[in-house]
Amino acid sequence: MMSGGDWLILGSGALGRLLATRLSGQVPIALVGRKASTQPLSLTTPEGETLAHKVARITTNQAPAQLGVIHLTTKAYAAEAALDELAVCIADETPLVLWQNGYQVQEPLTRRWPGPVLCATTTEGAYTQGDDGVVHAGHGHTFIGHLDGCHQDLAARIASRLTSAGLSAEPCSNIRQRLGHKLAINAAINPLVARFRIRNGQLRDRPFRPMVDAVIAEVTAIMHAEGIEAPESGWSAMIWKVIEGTASNRASMLQDVLANRPTERDAILGPLLDAAMRHGLDVPVLTALYRETPG
Repeated sequence: MMSGGDWLILGSGALGRLLATRLSGQVPIALVGRKASTQPLSLTTPEGETLAHKVARITTNQAPAQLGVIHLTTKAYAAEAALDELAVCIADETPLVLWQNGYQVQEPLTRRWPGPVLCATTTEGAYTQGDDGVVHAGHGHTFIGHLDGCHQDLAARIASRLTSAGLSAEPCSNIRQRLGHKLAINAAINPLVARFRIRNGQLRDRPFRPMVDAVIAEVTAIMHAEGIEAPESGWSAMIWKVIEGTASNRASMLQDVLANRPTERDAILGPLLDAAMRHGLDVPVLTALYRETPG
């Protein structure tokens, strides 16, 4: 299913650029953004090395009809519109991988898209640098799977390719649980770093550390009520490990605030607040974060 055609990355933000540069040379790649460019993409690795990658950078109407897979890396609020624009150009059966934060678009797009749909959740840290650069600020891990556990062979092949490109990945038969874990991580990191305009690692210091712990306590209660199994190490250890591993990173919501773009507040905090309401849980910290975080 993946043998015919290029891999298309739809969304030229930090994650899209990271995938494009890492996969360059591994598989034919095209990166779709708002404008085409012949400039190479620059990747700064976590080790501080800067590498130039020649990547086809095109607009939606230049996308080839036959593709091996589409990686949708836009923000959650832009995902459906971006995919609708591309859908008129490409084959219906094309596999789709959703990389969005939060849990807002995964269910509807999985049910709507005619081809196989996988969801990816990653702790790779990256941020853009100018029009043509991306900084890979911290190594992480990626899980890929279908919401109902289907298409495991496809998930395994994509995960293998990502791992070969230096992005550790594995297929996952229970991606809903992993999406819950990533939602907890995003909720504990993104709103706070965006509000205070700090890098992830500064959350380890006062006065931010107690704020993170307060978010973790409320998220833990919500996940328990929702039946999402805790990670083996526990919620707190998992989240602090990610903060440590991405200490130098500017989280996606901070990047959006600094660039005066809409944020993924509704995709990250919205599902948690909805779940808290369903279960009658009092979550004053998350409620205040939602009010204080730009939308």
